[in-house]
Amino acid sequence: MDGEQRNRELGDFLKKRRQSMTPVGLELEALARRRTPGLRREEVAQMAGISLTWYTWLEQGRPIQVSTSVVESLTRVLQLNEEERTYLYRLSNQPLPSESSKRQHLISPALQHVLDSLCHCPSLITDQRWNVIGWNDAAGTIFGDFDEMNELERNIVWAMFTDAKYKTMFVDWEHHAKGMVGRFRASCGKFVDDPWFKQFVEDLKAASTDFNCWWPLHEIKNNGELYKQLIHPIVGRLDFEISNFDVADHSNLKMAVHIPEPGTDTDDKMAYLLKLAREKSDACYTKGEKKQG
Repeated sequence: MDGEQRNRELGDFLKKRRQSMTPVGLELEALARRRTPGLRREEVAQMAGISLTWYTWLEQGRPIQVSTSVVESLTRVLQLNEEERTYLYRLSNQPLPSESSKRQHLISPALQHVLDSLCHCPSLITDQRWNVIGWNDAAGTIFGDFDEMNELERNIVWAMFTDAKYKTMFVDWEHHAKGMVGRFRASCGKFVDDPWFKQFVEDLKAASTDFNCWWPLHEIKNNGELYKQLIHPIVGRLDFEISNFDVADHSNLKMAVHIPEPGTDTDDKMAYLLKLAREKSDACYTKGEKKQG
């Protein structure tokens, strides 16, 4: 939604939540004299520590900037739940605090089942920081064991520029890497006040000469890749069609599905890689049982 519409939505949301509140600490006689339901504007403003004029402008949908501290104050006063708090942050055009993101970005069993059902399709779920927070076995056979990676290693932008295997895995790595920089910058535009993004960019500029060269170009790309060709050390070339989806009911989560391209042998190769992975897992399990015995 555009800025004007977002401001209107923000004003309407605050007004509805204010009117749904039950005044606390007031005498019954005072409540009986009220002509409008819920809290008054001046009560919300006072409890949130902001001026009545400024809060009134918020409800009127005027184009004023809302800070994270004000969002948190309004969350407390209006007693918003986690979903409402997230919605308020989005309407205020502010990045979610990291602690909220961690709670929000837990992969539910149902969502993991969706990933696992995409058997021969390497599939990933990433958060607003491009950290991989969900994956299936097919993705593990291509990109590595995410369980063994730390948080930074699971960031796909960081991996693209610092993990040597990515430069040999991607056919035309430079094309894909430049496109990723443009898409990452586009996403950064939504969270320009998030200190994490600023520090991440500086760290990656120091770690990668390529990223340091391309980042200042300010190239923006919003569309995802449609096709991807990868070279696997065991089975050779893999051809995928790429589909990207927003995850419903989870703000800022995205799912990327690598679908074996029809007319190629990629589906058969993925089946073979998964078979090898299962055999390796079974062998490790059997070896562990013998040691215990």
